[in-house]
Amino acid sequence: ITLITGKVPRHIPATIAAALMVLVVLLGIQRSPEAVWRTLNLGELVRLHFWVPGREHIESHGINWQTIIFIAGMMIMILGLEKQGFFRWICLVAARLVGCRVMPLVLAFMFISGFLAMFVDSITVLLFLARVTIELGRLLKFDPVPVIVAEIVAANTGGAATMSGDPPNIIIGTALGYTFMDFAVNTGVIAWACMVFAMIYFYVVLRQKFRHGESAEELMKVCPLPSSAIFNRRLFIVHTAIFIITIILIVTHAETGLSVALIGVIAAILTLLADPSSIKDVVRVDGRTILFFISLFICVSVLEETGILETIAGLIRNISGGNVAITISVILWISAVASSIVDNIPFAATMIPVIRGLAAQGSLEISALAWTLALGTDIGGNATPIGASANVVGTAVAHQEGYPLGWGRYMKYALVPTIVSILICQGILLWRYA
Repeated sequence: ITLITGKVPRHIPATIAAALMVLVVLLGIQRSPEAVWRTLNLGELVRLHFWVPGREHIESHGINWQTIIFIAGMMIMILGLEKQGFFRWICLVAARLVGCRVMPLVLAFMFISGFLAMFVDSITVLLFLARVTIELGRLLKFDPVPVIVAEIVAANTGGAATMSGDPPNIIIGTALGYTFMDFAVNTGVIAWACMVFAMIYFYVVLRQKFRHGESAEELMKVCPLPSSAIFNRRLFIVHTAIFIITIILIVTHAETGLSVALIGVIAAILTLLADPSSIKDVVRVDGRTILFFISLFICVSVLEETGILETIAGLIRNISGGNVAITISVILWISAVASSIVDNIPFAATMIPVIRGLAAQGSLEISALAWTLALGTDIGGNATPIGASANVVGTAVAHQEGYPLGWGRYMKYALVPTIVSILICQGILLWRYA
């Protein structure tokens, strides 16, 4: 309930719930220290296979340390990029390329949001995009609110395309042993089909609203130069190179045999070596988010230990009768609706053991269920302001800058593309697997 209302920072109820589950359920009721050890999963960290698995898949149980370490490492790399103005520079380059005309700018920012969210956490994408959008909105005299909603939709949709996109995909990929290319080939095509629709939708809806009377020359005069975003050219180039190297390592991790956890560590170390003065920035890494993830994995692991999630899998199987089309549709729409109400990260983590159980109980391919879960949680999270972390961040930035974005106005722009995108996902998934 506290996660749904958002009244309390999410790491607090998650940590309390995790502690109670370990103390009451595992130690009090089950009296099983072995289950506690399996849940903490600390032994994984000292195994070479955890860091360099080669071509073998790493299946995770208990705390998913692959996800935790990868996200922490990427946070450090992203802090370095932000410090050098990398993300603002990209936005200003795009703005100048389209002549600072508002409607082309909307489409360009949607593309940037979707593309970067394939590699960088969508929370970061919205943090810088929303700020730059508001800055340009004031300079070019347009309402930034619908543009921010369009960027949120694009970020969550683009994030569905890869394993390193939205956090639910990182959790699904590391838990079930899927690679970046597994996601790109399976969810990537579907996500970008939804992205094309979303861009067409926002173009049709906003083109009348954003017609400008000013000439291109007048608009370019007030549009900031990309060079204004760069504070130190040498460090800017170095951090950009680190970002590119990290993306290459992520894309090719199945071929190189490196785990995503090791790639996160490499990204963090390279960032700190590039600018030793930034070591103090490590303390800025969002420890609350890391604690939330750890607590979340503990809660899910305890539910799995007690057999509750296996029971849920059995209920879904009974409802669908083992029919592939019905099972895919049920998981897709349950994921989409639930993720519009509850943050999609805990929902995805909870559903992984469920789809494992469904695959074990019948002839369903777990890969089909994994792609369905990823698309449902990522894209379904677009529907409301609390459906995904990117939504919360984007609306919070707008509010802080004097542009309140409530449920009504948010859903006015986001609900239709969300529903149609889920229908697109359903059609393609059923065509492929049913």
